[in-house]
Amino acid sequence: MYQSPTTGMFPHDLSQPGCVESHVRDSIYCATAIWALSQAFKRIDDDKGKTLELAQSAVKCMRGILACWMRQADKVEKFKMNQSPKNALHSKFHLVTGDTVTRDEEYEHLQIDCVALYLIFLVQMITSGLQIIFTTDEVNFVQNLVFYVERAYRTTDFGMWERGSKYNNGSSELHASSVGMAKAALESIGGENMFGLVGSYWSTIYVGVDTHHRNQMTFNTLLPRESASKNTDASLLPTVSWPAFAIHEETLARHTLDKITRKLKGNYGFKRFLRDGRYTMLEDRNRKYYRPEEIKTFDGIECQWPLFAIYFLIDSIFRRDKEQIEHYQNMVKSLVKQTKEGPIVPKYYYVSMDCIEAERAKPGSQKRVASSEGTDGNIFLWGQSVYIISQLLVEGLLNVNELDPIRRHLPAAERPRPNSRYSSFQRGSSTQSSPSDLVIQVALISESVRLQQMLSTYGIQTQTPHQVDPIQIWPPCELAKAYEQLGVNQKLGLSGRPPRPVGGLGTGKIYRACGSTVICYPLLFETSDFYLCQDMRLVLDDVKTDLAFLSKCWKLSGRPTFCMIIREDNLRGPNARYIFQLLAQFKRGDCDGIKVRLGRLQEFISSACIEHLDFLTMRCAEQMSFQPFVERSQMTHAFRSLTNIAMPAVNETETENWIDTKMLNTLSNWELSQNVCTTADNYVQMQILEILLRREGLYFRMDDLTVEERLESLCRNAGNHQQWAVVRFGASLLGKVVDSLAPSITSILVRGKQVTIGVFGHEEEVIEKPISPQGIKHILYSKCFPHDIIQAVLQQELLLNIGKFITTNPKLFDGILKIRIGWVVQALKLELTNCSGEDASLNVLSPSAIKSLLLQVLSLPTSKKYSNR
Repeated sequence: MYQSPTTGMFPHDLSQPGCVESHVRDSIYCATAIWALSQAFKRIDDDKGKTLELAQSAVKCMRGILACWMRQADKVEKFKMNQSPKNALHSKFHLVTGDTVTRDEEYEHLQIDCVALYLIFLVQMITSGLQIIFTTDEVNFVQNLVFYVERAYRTTDFGMWERGSKYNNGSSELHASSVGMAKAALESIGGENMFGLVGSYWSTIYVGVDTHHRNQMTFNTLLPRESASKNTDASLLPTVSWPAFAIHEETLARHTLDKITRKLKGNYGFKRFLRDGRYTMLEDRNRKYYRPEEIKTFDGIECQWPLFAIYFLIDSIFRRDKEQIEHYQNMVKSLVKQTKEGPIVPKYYYVSMDCIEAERAKPGSQKRVASSEGTDGNIFLWGQSVYIISQLLVEGLLNVNELDPIRRHLPAAERPRPNSRYSSFQRGSSTQSSPSDLVIQVALISESVRLQQMLSTYGIQTQTPHQVDPIQIWPPCELAKAYEQLGVNQKLGLSGRPPRPVGGLGTGKIYRACGSTVICYPLLFETSDFYLCQDMRLVLDDVKTDLAFLSKCWKLSGRPTFCMIIREDNLRGPNARYIFQLLAQFKRGDCDGIKVRLGRLQEFISSACIEHLDFLTMRCAEQMSFQPFVERSQMTHAFRSLTNIAMPAVNETETENWIDTKMLNTLSNWELSQNVCTTADNYVQMQILEILLRREGLYFRMDDLTVEERLESLCRNAGNHQQWAVVRFGASLLGKVVDSLAPSITSILVRGKQVTIGVFGHEEEVIEKPISPQGIKHILYSKCFPHDIIQAVLQQELLLNIGKFITTNPKLFDGILKIRIGWVVQALKLELTNCSGEDASLNVLSPSAIKSLLLQVLSLPTSKKYSNR
């Protein structure tokens, strides 16, 4: 009756005659109710064609939404690179034509939960036997919808209510409901075949296990809150319970639902959130946004929505709680309107104007008035759809497994696995993220034969890249390059997976691609990645952190495999002994309480987690020419002593040896170029290169090398000599940004903190919302670089470490609302001076020493004075 014959979608507001506006979320729920009816009709022997008719109506709606979004494929492509509201898929379309009905800036279209909800029900319906996806183009587009939602953990959107912040001032927020819905969608669709049981490898959807984990961690951290401005929100109900079932940690799920009940439940349903002015008599509907502090006027008179009593009824059915089923069924019966068309669900109940003061004086004392649904053909289709589903369940006409064929309501370990060829989220339970008997397989790879021979004299058995053949060892950038072929579609203008690094969980798999077996080593062993990899103490600390992370968070079938690259440079300098200490722990099979197993890489294949990259064809592989990690050529004869590796001179008490540049500034470019080649002092070389960079830019050529190439070479050389001030100065001149900086900032923000970036005593930039790597780089190099070149990278180290500390030990930050990084630098300087008794420099400290000093400062009792220490 209400479904469009052209798009298959449903009108949003039936109170307006001739409504031609269709909202995607409403249409999804309408399609779900029709599909649920078709599931119920399957039980009837002679259904008179109703099962097929209803099922095809649901298919038509889902395909109509897909068609509308496919016409906006250019937005999906832009959104993958820049999660801006102007690049968001639209959430409402013309009912008949499927055209857009508003411009990008006229409506809050960025609603991650809406796209995620579509993906969840798409998988549910396909699993039940419906054919919704027809072509490879559509498969590719769905894969790109996965890319669209996978960064929900750091994307601020406008949420289910399309208003963003509770203050309704046009600002977006990070919403737990959106992050949780995205997390559930990624779990649902990973490894699923869009053509159902008759599909092939090229119609299978892939999900990045690391992006799923980041969404999960952010969601769990935000709960039981909805966002920074909303203490709780009814939108969490469909996220925590049906249809998403985004969390199976019973304590946290129960706490979230209890908070919704305690804060939002009324006699006529549930408030959406506290101080919600929508549809109240005091709301000025001629204005799109509220005035500052206007939400105070809505306190205590918020509209109550029966819709969420129905959600709680469905939740009670899934939990098999008979008492709650009876309670909410009675509540729903008392709230629906009985009309000649049958029971109609009102959209909301509001307080009439003459009862407002009495309601404020005594909450819950006044009789509320139902909205106009049930008159003149007006129906709230979202609420009516959920009501139909609830009554099918209550009457026993529909089973919970028929409504949830992929068993979202069960813990991951108990769900049916879609396809054994592709990894899926299987391990763990509602109380334990990974099994207690998990063993991490560690493969030690030596860079060269001579390094392997030297390590063997210490009883440490390793393999070289040649000895693991035919298994290829890839750098993480090559695996990321392979994934860029996923979802590519030239006809739709879709480039595939964005060039994002592969995280620790992704590198724990072994891959099969184009007839080859591939393993990828973690990003921390990548020499081209920032300068932190040159500090072996930090790298080894990160190795232990990564192993602990794998032990805690591994949920895939099979054991994780950790590929550790050992280079000759790692054994140069004073930190080589720490490598041997770690390798000795590996030999014992225990690394700080984590079970590990050393062995040959070939032996690990049978017990490893295998991922098949079937989307990567031989033709693609030939065109992309992947570059595996290669064995270093043997320059000298084999040796058996550590002293045979040339050790650079390392000054344990390094000081900053910068010189006055007045004389250097008077020299010509040619003279400066000659001095770079003749001086052996790394500090002087760096200052000369800075002058040339300022004058001529990065691509100014000196002999056969550019300024950029010389800076890179000098940074590596200074790193080998542990000259950290030179390394940081050069990295800042090159404008480097460390990976995983955006997730670190998000980890801080989701715990209710703010971050400021800037040099102490100068202007700071406040970060209140998750931000992209490009945005972080702009702030660092605009606020720090002009005042203190080194702080542009030093503050990145601090942000990275604070992100780790706040995740592993949040009590360190109790009582801190705003983390001012420039002030943290100042505190570190004071602590360093206090400990050393002299005016020491932070810049010369190694990254691992900076990390230790930061932990020392954060661990200081707040009442302890320096004079008493």
